[in-house]
Amino acid sequence: MAGIVLEGVGKSYDGKTLAVQGINLTVADGEFVVLVGPSGCGKSTLLRMVAGLETISEGTVSIGDRVVNKVEPADRDIAMVFQNYALYPHMSVRQNLAYGLKNRKMDRAEIARRVDEAAKILEIGEYLDRKPRALSGGQRQRVAMGRAIVRDPAAFLFDEPLSNLDAKLRVTMRGEIRLLQKRLGTTSLYVTHDQVEAMTLADRLVVLNGGRVEQIGAPMDVYKRPASAFVAAFIGSPAMNLLPAVLSGGTVQFGGGRVAVGDGLPDGRITLGIRPEDLRPAAADEDGAFEMPVAYIEELGSQRLVHGSIEGEDVVCAVPAERPVGESLHLTADPALLHVFDAQSGARLN
Repeated sequence: MAGIVLEGVGKSYDGKTLAVQGINLTVADGEFVVLVGPSGCGKSTLLRMVAGLETISEGTVSIGDRVVNKVEPADRDIAMVFQNYALYPHMSVRQNLAYGLKNRKMDRAEIARRVDEAAKILEIGEYLDRKPRALSGGQRQRVAMGRAIVRDPAAFLFDEPLSNLDAKLRVTMRGEIRLLQKRLGTTSLYVTHDQVEAMTLADRLVVLNGGRVEQIGAPMDVYKRPASAFVAAFIGSPAMNLLPAVLSGGTVQFGGGRVAVGDGLPDGRITLGIRPEDLRPAAADEDGAFEMPVAYIEELGSQRLVHGSIEGEDVVCAVPAERPVGESLHLTADPALLHVFDAQSGARLN
């Protein structure tokens, strides 16, 4: 196994505009790092550069102690799992698992040992003689992962491997992937646009936006202290409320209420961030409370998401399932749980 190091990595398709720019990232040996961001942010391009499927326009990529910029994909000692499984339909599961090893002229006994071991780990032993068409989507993805495992690579690269599965199966499979990675201890770089998937899988998150890194950190660190309004809006479900407000003397004025956010922040227009679960119902006469007319309610069983608007801005508040909700709610928030962002750049201020 080995770590992955990216230094000043960039990618340009036309020689002028960088689709990915200035990426510096170190994935430690055995670490599970997730690249997350919206479509077009450069996460798959970055993964493909690590894999050798895209040329690198600037910077260096190292796997272990070796710079691999000009090393062919087959010689980089990595295994990649794609979203479309990429199984050979005319081959059995056993043959699919063994194919890459046979091409490397590996000993038959060693191939059989690796295939049987992978099948046991992934619990696909009973499917070894079936063709891919006789398997479910989840079983096919297990086979795709098995084909990566048998190679015993220095690193796993996952390119949105669960996006073709239904919602329930995605939850099951992401748990299996995390347990598998912990068991094998293989360095892993994983791409997804699903922030819930990213939060549940990662040792560390890399949030990308427009080809640049917005923030790198442990999932809960990114969730609790987003570095920008973009990260705040992208990480978390339901999304953070981001509201235009005015800051004066350490106090935010919004929706007829006032909330102290602390000293040392510049006066002026800001973007105030409040997570739905950090808003709490308040008495109408409570100091700092503001009123939100209720538009509709989402019943989630364990809680209710109350949707409304304040001064024309959409707001979501999470309340216990048993709490009655009328035509409006008076709300407040703990100042320690508020997020203050620059109204222009979106950078975190507090």
